[in-house]
Amino acid sequence: MPRITKEDLSKLVQDPSGSNRADTADKISREFSTETLSDSERILAEDIFRLMIRDAEVRVRKALAKNLQQTPLVPHDVVATLARDVDEVALPILKFSEVLNDDDLVDIIGDNTDSVEKQRAIASRAHVSEIVSATLVDIGHEDVMVDLVSNAGAEISEVSLQKVVEEFGENERIQKPMIERNHLPITIAERLVTLVSDRMRAELISRGHIPEGIVNAVMTQSQESATIGLLGEGAEDRDVELLVEHLYANNRLTSGLILRALCMGDVSFFEAALARRAGVSLINTRILIHDSGPFGLEAIYNKADLPEHFFPGVRAAMEVARETTFDGGEQDKERYSRRMIERVLTQYGDLGVEFDSDDVDYLMGRMLQLPSERAMHQ
Repeated sequence: MPRITKEDLSKLVQDPSGSNRADTADKISREFSTETLSDSERILAEDIFRLMIRDAEVRVRKALAKNLQQTPLVPHDVVATLARDVDEVALPILKFSEVLNDDDLVDIIGDNTDSVEKQRAIASRAHVSEIVSATLVDIGHEDVMVDLVSNAGAEISEVSLQKVVEEFGENERIQKPMIERNHLPITIAERLVTLVSDRMRAELISRGHIPEGIVNAVMTQSQESATIGLLGEGAEDRDVELLVEHLYANNRLTSGLILRALCMGDVSFFEAALARRAGVSLINTRILIHDSGPFGLEAIYNKADLPEHFFPGVRAAMEVARETTFDGGEQDKERYSRRMIERVLTQYGDLGVEFDSDDVDYLMGRMLQLPSERAMHQ
């Protein structure tokens, strides 16, 4: 590396132009980076740096930043000043300098909320701590989020990832690098399941972020909750029948959907679905379903051509429906659903009812989402 000579100094004195100052800054900072200077020479170089970081010429400060960006021996005050400079000076320091600490980076982000390039440089550092990531996420610029999530060296807390999914979950620029992260909390993977394409969903599974059974259960739950949710509270019989007719016409009025709707407490949908599949009027279907004897429900169930192994679960669900009414109290629907699902799963265990694994996963997932009896009474 070229050392500063008497000729350099003489030239600088005779012609202190921006060009000569930049050349001098380049030579001193390059030599400083080689760690060949004596202690006294290093101290002198540091004093020169402190003068040059205040130089009016950007090219002088830029020469310093370029050569000092990866030098760990540079004084903190010099690096901190360069990091707060204009972008063409600051960016290499922000991206590479290990002299900067988390407090520096958080402060710089806070002082430059509109400077996307500074934020992107910080998001791309070899190591980004959770606190720095959280600060970037709070600002939430899309390009910065892409860089941050794509950075294997960035530590991102579950809370911060939740915020990213809330804001950008449907954005493929975010989805892809998030799925490709080495570790993805299952809570985040579960939220992504319903947002990403089939190809990316397969990637979630192949990378071990989430088991395939849970993916299927989540997708089923999302699709069918949305379907049943179309009815809303207190839907008219005609609305229910129209939805059932639409599902039947499109081969979507499946036995699984009918059972799950019943377990969600939607008896009116269950009644209309059995009526349509059995080709029996809704009035007569209701009479059979709610027959106090042992054969009415089974007769209409068989007429609807539903799987025999589902029937014990349906019968258990209808027992809960007869025993339990909505009282209008707080969380009465959650109480109702929990009791119904518990009864169905008990039948599954005690009687050896062979539900499809997806149905069991779905019902267990629903159960886990409902508050416990104790929580509901607190």
